[in-house]
Amino acid sequence: MRAARFALLGDPVAHSRSPRMHHAAFEALGLPHTYVAIRATAAEVDGHVAALRAGAYDGLNVTVPHKERALALADEADPLARVVGAANTLTRARGGGVRAFNTDAPAVIDELRGLAPERGARWSGQTVVVLGAGGAALAAVCAVAELGVGRVVVRSRRFEQREAAAAFTRDLGGRLEGRVELLAAPLVADAGVEARTEAVIQATSAGQHVGTGEEPVDAVAWGALPASAVALDLVYGRAPTPFVRAAKSYSLRVIDGCGVLVGQGARALELWLGRPVPREVMARAVAEAR
Repeated sequence: MRAARFALLGDPVAHSRSPRMHHAAFEALGLPHTYVAIRATAAEVDGHVAALRAGAYDGLNVTVPHKERALALADEADPLARVVGAANTLTRARGGGVRAFNTDAPAVIDELRGLAPERGARWSGQTVVVLGAGGAALAAVCAVAELGVGRVVVRSRRFEQREAAAAFTRDLGGRLEGRVELLAAPLVADAGVEARTEAVIQATSAGQHVGTGEEPVDAVAWGALPASAVALDLVYGRAPTPFVRAAKSYSLRVIDGCGVLVGQGARALELWLGRPVPREVMARAVAEAR
């Protein structure tokens, strides 16, 4: 069997557990494939996607800050990736074309359902706060829209400029076709909003490294959140992130991004291999890498 080549493109990627997770799956499946993490600049991403198109890779994952660029470089895209406006998985078709997918959004849905199983399908009309406005945040917004929430408040430093906030709500709101009320706001806590919020999703890159991650913590009025609220940090680290610690200090149900990492990675691997993959093995590999 030919050894297939897969890679993760991003900056930074040194912290990523994806290589260990994917190699654990390859070993469990008896496959000789390889998966590496590559620190890539924006200019270098284009070259790697061209290499995928030429057959030098069999599939690519893309992470911060290149998910929107990955979608733009693809020859075609899955409908969900188009709605999100960002792609984290690229596949190569037999003819050499590159197709983009977003496997982040389904993984976020799974994690939120796991955090609040008692809610079931009863997300209708709820308010969710998303911190950040990059590719991960776009996936989170689309995920909660799929759950049927009524309102999403997206907070980002870039929305201190009204023009940027208006453009964001116009573009993403248009792609969501009015399924959810979308508000863009500066990265500042708002107790009035938090009092009606049932989930807070931390989708910035803050917290990946020790000594970072306080900014999104300060952007939440923790004490105003209902006791039923849940919190999800899309970042993970060797120690609990500041966001996770803050949520726990207010006795909220909270998890870090390890579950999303496994969920999106498993879906990506299934797209590349065309077969089910051992999610339990992948989850164990991620947990053991702490």
